[in-house]
Amino acid sequence: MLSVYRYIGRRVTLVALLFGCLLGCEQATAPADTPELVVYTARKEHLIKPLFDQFTTETGIPIQYITDKAGPLLARLQAEGENTPADILMTVDAGNLWQAAQRQVLQPIDSAVLGENVPVQLTDPDKQWFALTIRARTVVYSTERIEAGQLSSYEDLADPRWRGRLCLRTSKKVYNQSLVATMIAALGEPETEAVVTGWVANLALQPFANDTMVMEAIVAGQCDVGIVNTYYYGRLLKQKPALPLALFWPNQQGQGPAGRGVHINVSGAGITRYSKHPAEARQLLEWLSQPEAQTRLMDLNLEYPVNPAVTLSPPLQALGPFKADTVNISEAGRLQAAAVKLMDRAGYR
Repeated sequence: MLSVYRYIGRRVTLVALLFGCLLGCEQATAPADTPELVVYTARKEHLIKPLFDQFTTETGIPIQYITDKAGPLLARLQAEGENTPADILMTVDAGNLWQAAQRQVLQPIDSAVLGENVPVQLTDPDKQWFALTIRARTVVYSTERIEAGQLSSYEDLADPRWRGRLCLRTSKKVYNQSLVATMIAALGEPETEAVVTGWVANLALQPFANDTMVMEAIVAGQCDVGIVNTYYYGRLLKQKPALPLALFWPNQQGQGPAGRGVHINVSGAGITRYSKHPAEARQLLEWLSQPEAQTRLMDLNLEYPVNPAVTLSPPLQALGPFKADTVNISEAGRLQAAAVKLMDRAGYR
């Protein structure tokens, strides 16, 4: 009798499964017909997962992503060649994006949407990558010991009056390499080397591992002024709004290089050379350049949107307006090797 019940139970279970399939098979099998995008990203998961989830909800296109630093991701793409599963490379700093284009792991992107939403100076000249967010690398100072009128430019921080008052992040970080590279583009190597040598002479302490440590040293009175990315400042002030720190936008006045504007850098992305789903990959990049996604990117990390149609969030508005350097950001990559050698000669470690 027990075996009969087991038989009936199996039949009932089979019928239930078949009935469930009739109701849900179409929904279950649809994703198998939809291309899955694979993104190699150097952006931290909490900064990109909410966007990927929203894109999938809106389009039905699933996204698998792999996070790592830019160097290992580039090496992986080169090693995989035609067999790579990656459709998109997403990373921070124009130097890394330039390297990707030089290593021929990206392909040109023909997109009127990206051309409209991303300014040309934030785009690879060969259209192999497009910026998605902007971060300014600017001057931060102690409001207890410095008045804004005492500051003027990156170059001025090499003046002897700042001796023992300057703090910097290590030259090993690509953000500083890109800053010096764009200075080379504006000033030439000899003048830039003189500036960096002056920075080194004015250091109050050995260079720090990150921008937050630079600001903490200023608050502690170990130095008076430094150079940081704006979003690090925004994060710190969000936690401790009473800190005696303020930002200053350098190189805003004068003609030529003196008034070229504050150095900006980007996060960005491109479609891999051997992408299996280039149309869907382009769709994702176009979606990320639209105002709604740009606003979410801005709010997640206090970075500036590349799309000029987007209204700045209150925290970014509070930082005030600034004139940005209009040099094509790809110069940060083209001159990166020269910048590294120059900093080494100047003793900037």
